[in-house]
Amino acid sequence: MINRLLPVLACSLLLACGHQQHTAEVATDAIRPPVITDNVLYTASTPALWINPINPEQSLILGTDSDTNGGLYAFGLQGKMQKERCVIPLKQPHSVDVAYGFALGDSTVDMAIVTEATTQRLRAFRLPGMKPIDGGGMPVFEGETGEGFREPGAMALYKQPSTGKLYAFVARKNGPTDGGFVWQYLLENKSGTLSASVVRKFGTYSGEKGVFAMAVDPALGYVYYTDAGIGVRKYYADPEKGNDELALFANTDFAENQSGVAIYPASDHSGYILVSDQQANRLHIFSREGAAGNPHQHTLIKSVNIATLESTGSIVSTAPLNPTFKSGLFVAGSLDRTFHLYRWEDIAGKELKVVVDSVKVQ
Repeated sequence: MINRLLPVLACSLLLACGHQQHTAEVATDAIRPPVITDNVLYTASTPALWINPINPEQSLILGTDSDTNGGLYAFGLQGKMQKERCVIPLKQPHSVDVAYGFALGDSTVDMAIVTEATTQRLRAFRLPGMKPIDGGGMPVFEGETGEGFREPGAMALYKQPSTGKLYAFVARKNGPTDGGFVWQYLLENKSGTLSASVVRKFGTYSGEKGVFAMAVDPALGYVYYTDAGIGVRKYYADPEKGNDELALFANTDFAENQSGVAIYPASDHSGYILVSDQQANRLHIFSREGAAGNPHQHTLIKSVNIATLESTGSIVSTAPLNPTFKSGLFVAGSLDRTFHLYRWEDIAGKELKVVVDSVKVQ
């Protein structure tokens, strides 16, 4: 029996802001991925993981190509593209996240949710077949008029433990700097089709480079997003708990942009927050639980160099998937149009915990 808890506690999701030349070469001590996927056509942006509940070795890496003529790609754990499961084209699909066990019509489905900037919509596809279940898409940021204010970028899903309700946090390519940059949507079944209704508007934005990534920690009840060049912002995930910013961290010792953010649960209440230092090809790893007496003080534990070029979106999972990834994996998008799959134990080294969970899905 599958224990439906937390296999992938968070997905980090990127708003790509154009093509850049990487500013740092891969370090000689960089951790190397045992698996690199086939190339996407234009820009490897944000990954997600769907865990096959029957056979984890048949799980899928999903990844967006965020170009105007991009798409949502599907790969096996060996990195081979599964063309029959790719959704091409999509118009600037920046971010993707996965939800399990959603009641839709007479069925319970797993699904991938994708932001599509050009069409100003959320898209939804049933897993693993990737058939659309959204009636053509769910409009977002309706009524907004500023340039880029309606174009969704970074996004993360939140299944509320106390109610089972499914929410999507959505940021945009551009937006107000005085609050309300992120909108929280309730996802619901409407006659067998997925619908989205806004329940909350919150979140500070610096107005600088963009909100590049998002991650949700459902067990502790927080949502995080990267304000590139500024740091990682933290808020409550529960829409009833208010809109005060709880923390701004990861704001020193970055070469330029804070990019991907992902959460590794070492226990129900402890673990690590991984933040990509994009131009340095490095990960900075912070405490998930905060400091004693202050759960919002996220101290730096460790930094590691990786072989991914200008790491964009990233995810991490504790689930044992196959002989290569028997203790979980970390996945990041790379400037070379691929996604890099790392063993968690290689990232952890001697300093961090390695948790070997049973296969769990939320």
